Amino acid sequence: MNISPFSAVRPNKEDAALVASVPYDVVDVAEAKALAEGNPKSFLHVSRPEIDLPDGADGSSPEAYAQARKALEALIADGTLVRDDERAFYAYRQTMGSHSQTGIVATFDAKDYLSGVIRQHEKTRRDKEDDRTRHIEALAAHTGPAFLTYRDEPAIDEIVAEACRAEPLYDFAAPDGIGHTVWKLPTSVNERLVGLFGRIPVAYIADGHHRSAAASRYAKERGFDGEARWFPAVIFPAGQLKILSYNRLVADLNGLDEAAFLARVSERFVTGTELPRRCRMYMNGKWTDLSWRIPEGADAVSSLDVSYLQDNLLAPVLGIGDPRTDPRISFMGGIRGDAALAAKVDSGENAVAFAMEPVTVEEMMAIADAGAVMPPKSTWFEPKLRSGLFVHLVP
Repeated sequence: MNISPFSAVRPNKEDAALVASVPYDVVDVAEAKALAEGNPKSFLHVSRPEIDLPDGADGSSPEAYAQARKALEALIADGTLVRDDERAFYAYRQTMGSHSQTGIVATFDAKDYLSGVIRQHEKTRRDKEDDRTRHIEALAAHTGPAFLTYRDEPAIDEIVAEACRAEPLYDFAAPDGIGHTVWKLPTSVNERLVGLFGRIPVAYIADGHHRSAAASRYAKERGFDGEARWFPAVIFPAGQLKILSYNRLVADLNGLDEAAFLARVSERFVTGTELPRRCRMYMNGKWTDLSWRIPEGADAVSSLDVSYLQDNLLAPVLGIGDPRTDPRISFMGGIRGDAALAAKVDSGENAVAFAMEPVTVEEMMAIADAGAVMPPKSTWFEPKLRSGLFVHLVP
């Protein structure tokens, strides 16, 4: 696997906490606008530029991309963002309660993505790829790093541990209480890190499939020339990662009344937790445990809880044939908790919700190694990377 140090465009120390924002794709426009309100330094002005356009503006329009570039240039012009004068790697630690994970910030080779050295576990949507590709083109920058993982390598852990004994560049808690600490690694370790990662055969995309795909499209379009060949990511040892559930909400019961729906559910699931696999269903103010046994001979993908739910209930009973495109299904990360999931049903916006058990990192890597893909919205990694801390300029 090829990695490279880079000259990051990043916040000055005093403004880091103000700049750092949630990823563009975990909030809607109203939420982004509320988070950025009163904070002109928030990176959401770059990643969700429609918040600074008239209500109803299309975030994938030329006007939005032009607004994003204007916001990025303003942050650079006023000194909020500065460019490092040397190529370096960084260590990035996130702390959520008792959980901590520390990754290396680097740029990665788009050719490795295209050849399968950097592996996917989800399909991407063309419209979302198009959006991120146009965003890169308009800003001449990668504005949000992907989130990668690899099987633990002690020699790399030692380099990171040593670097983290120094004074950090940034150390702040975001409004959600998650801590973010960044160190700049000494350039004396650049060559050693490149060599160590060169012996690692594969990496896996944990989060940021569309960013990775868009960056690789951009690189290919430019003949893999210079900085265009590389895209930024934070890569974490797999042993440090935490996956939460990714839950399902369905707008209606596909023409069934409640009794008929529950009868169909009982044909495919056991009510209670008697069997090895399980999820929880919320409807009409009540949580119900559903359990099942994976059929013998099932492969790695069909053995996933989300696959079983899709194949045995969402598709045949609720009529959700393609969860990637069907507007009747929506998804919610487990970080938001049961109460938020239930509220989406209690409000009448949805008829039923399903709280899933999280998949494991090992399951994700095994599926990627097999060249297979998970159903959409199978993994929710937490904590999320903050945007705006590492911008990579490209031609």
